[in-house]
Amino acid sequence: MEQILALYALPYDPAYPVVCYDERPCFLIGDQIEPIAMQTGQIRKEHYAYEKNGSCALLAAIEPLTGHRVAQVHSHRTKKEYTLFCQTLAAEFPQAKQIRLVQDNLNTHDASAFYESLPADQAQALAERFDFCYTPKSASWLNMIEIEFSALTRLCLDRRIPTQERLEHEILSLVAIRRENKIKITWQFSVHSARSKLNSHYVKVQSDNQKFKET
Repeated sequence: MEQILALYALPYDPAYPVVCYDERPCFLIGDQIEPIAMQTGQIRKEHYAYEKNGSCALLAAIEPLTGHRVAQVHSHRTKKEYTLFCQTLAAEFPQAKQIRLVQDNLNTHDASAFYESLPADQAQALAERFDFCYTPKSASWLNMIEIEFSALTRLCLDRRIPTQERLEHEILSLVAIRRENKIKITWQFSVHSARSKLNSHYVKVQSDNQKFKET
């Protein structure tokens, strides 16, 4: 946790951008009965019955300090899709010496995905573009892309969208607007905050950490 928090505290460096990445399942839901159209002074009404049309996956990344965003929608989220996304991400930062990629420990999130999807020379070249920075287990809140997912859910994904094509069009249009507006994330939870607010956990590891407790 402290390694991730220290990473977030670093000043902006275009040669080593910090980028937060994750994937989100999206369920495709259609209407069995057409909703009642909106009328002046009334809200749109839909029937409780719905139909399940499968699912897809939203893969997304954000550079919090600049508001730069990248997103893709795929039918699956295997090592192949992860590799495709990382290829796109690498191309988005052509001047970067290495991209510090914050992500969770899902078994597709490592360089093995590149070697299973690309020739060895291309896989090695792609792997060298990234410094994988993993969040602790059960600590998805440390990944700032979750803040972006929350915003996208409120703005788009909290309603019925019946097809992958429509979902892709709507979500990528929204991401493009947020990218153009350079909506940034200001992270405030620091190493100092962690040591004081989570002090009981620190003390379990080492009793001398009691000194960091808030008074």
